[in-house]
Amino acid sequence: MFVTELRPTHPPDGPPPRGDRPGAPPTDPSGGKTADGAADNPPARARWCLGTRLLVGAGALWTVFLSLHLLLTDRWWPWLVIEATPPVAFLAIPLLLLAASPLARPVRRWLAPALLVPVLVGAHLAGYGPGWGNPDPGAAHGAAGEEITVFSWNADYWDMDDDPDAFHAFLREQDADVYLLQEYLHWEGEDPILIDDTERLREEFPDHEIVVEGELITLSRLPVVAVHHRSVPDRENAWYWQGRKTQRTDVLVGDTTLSLYNSHLPVPFRVGDNPLSERFRSFLAQQHQWRTEELDWLRKDLADNPHPAVVTGDFNSPWMGSLIDLGPDVRTHTPERGPAPATSWPTADYPLPRLWRLDWLFTSGDIPVTGYRFGGGAEFSDHSAQEIRLLVP
Repeated sequence: MFVTELRPTHPPDGPPPRGDRPGAPPTDPSGGKTADGAADNPPARARWCLGTRLLVGAGALWTVFLSLHLLLTDRWWPWLVIEATPPVAFLAIPLLLLAASPLARPVRRWLAPALLVPVLVGAHLAGYGPGWGNPDPGAAHGAAGEEITVFSWNADYWDMDDDPDAFHAFLREQDADVYLLQEYLHWEGEDPILIDDTERLREEFPDHEIVVEGELITLSRLPVVAVHHRSVPDRENAWYWQGRKTQRTDVLVGDTTLSLYNSHLPVPFRVGDNPLSERFRSFLAQQHQWRTEELDWLRKDLADNPHPAVVTGDFNSPWMGSLIDLGPDVRTHTPERGPAPATSWPTADYPLPRLWRLDWLFTSGDIPVTGYRFGGGAEFSDHSAQEIRLLVP
């Protein structure tokens, strides 16, 4: 008898091929590819590294924060605390994120364009781009009208802690046609103190008319044709807490009546108060309501005013002209500056860098601004003075 020996097709000392094992799927001679050469199961997408996830998360959070800031500024009183953020931060932070975006290799193609939007918005908030009018020195050449000078300044409690002689000498050195000055008062603790410096001012400025309303004072070498004072109760401190926070004085420039608005809007909160206290919360809500009422009055008065107008002063907000406007026909002006944003506070008293612009200039009507700069005053106040030249037709 003969027995036929069956020999295995695999090496006797190795495992059988996968397709020959019991229960194994048959071997695909194509190597796992379709007829056109593409893989049936493409490799899984690589996970983002920690740096990429952090960068994408930071960009998303900043976009949400920026959107809330655009929506809530001047509309919701708790946001007054956030409004203290210096505008330059809204440009610097998205620029840093944009600069880091090439490091996020898996998403850099769409992350960089997405971050460009908050960069452009931040640039506008910081004072760059269209809508920020600059002085036009050439406007006075060949144009009819009279050029006047305006000096606007928050005097920081009116020589309360300064040498009165040096303080008045500084004012006199400006030799302005019009002075629009704020904080014409003193303070004792939390109580405003009404002062009367008119006798000294008449000696220092014999050619100027003096108009006082509460803590606001206007000195004008130009003829004053009208004042617009608010009546307040004859009670202690009512002149401050219930008085108007924008003083309007109409003056005559040639044949043109020009309205001068001298503004000092309420501070949003007291520096040093505990932000978790009821006192802080109630003061914040009260100041927001007060500021809203004063801005509403100012907008309405400008809209109803047939005369060209100049609006300037300390608005205690860095968001005027960008997120807070005074009406469709009111223009915002930017002082002469270098590449850095224009800032006016603080110049003294606070251990903070000068990152905020709280002092502003607006015009309505055909009033070219031929010169505008932030000047001196740091030795007497925490605010820079505004030196303005205007051409009044």
